[in-house]
Amino acid sequence: MLLMLPACRFSRASNTSPPPEEAVEEEVPAIPAGAKALLKAYPDFIVSYSDNQLIFCDGTSMVYDDGEQKDHLTRLDCSDPEDMFFHKYFTGPVHEPENCYDPGRFRCEALFKKMYGSSAEEVRTHLVDVQWFGQKIPFTSVNGAADSLRAVQADILADHPELKKYFSNSSSFCWRTVRGARRLSAHSYGMTIDIGTKFSNYWRWSYRGKEELDVLPSFQNRIPDEVVMAFERHGFIAGAKWYHFDSMHFEFRPELLYYEGE
Repeated sequence: MLLMLPACRFSRASNTSPPPEEAVEEEVPAIPAGAKALLKAYPDFIVSYSDNQLIFCDGTSMVYDDGEQKDHLTRLDCSDPEDMFFHKYFTGPVHEPENCYDPGRFRCEALFKKMYGSSAEEVRTHLVDVQWFGQKIPFTSVNGAADSLRAVQADILADHPELKKYFSNSSSFCWRTVRGARRLSAHSYGMTIDIGTKFSNYWRWSYRGKEELDVLPSFQNRIPDEVVMAFERHGFIAGAKWYHFDSMHFEFRPELLYYEGE
């Protein structure tokens, strides 16, 4: 977008005849790709972006990029909204990721608390029951997450009913910290679901004693691509796409699917 400003006139004291008045083009700073994705994904909360601030519908704001240089561990524990896009999420079939490539594990806790609730009690006020392959799953209605989960089930039942076994013993809301860390689990916000644990692989179960920066012996995933892509079609990301694999894990993160940056 270009803002048109009038050019400064020459001094009257000058012997030089003033040139015709011209417009000077001043370029308005572009909105970062991540901020655009957030605006598109969460219009009920984020209404605009200006001067490195996300503006919420209640008039409050949040710094988009704190400008700090962060390593992998700091980004996990202290993400700002911009950090959430550090690793680009790619949809489609599951492939083995590069070392520590974890698109979606970086979450801005302040942003998710703002939208889904800052306490277990507040999150619970937004939970609704979703009929889920013979179970009743509590899931947040915020941002249309529960409706999106229902749409995943509809897709599976319509296109791949033979895959129903992968959805047994599913679990969702649980206000808790991440295993081995102090940050909140995505399950705390009611927008995350774990499916079929007996068909799943989790890096901390497979390699007990390994820490975040350790090299993992191998990548593991037994969840079919058809399941992963059904979730992705409705705004969810898959933990099977992480180097620190958590193949049972799906969380509602439409901003990562809308992101058009590098």
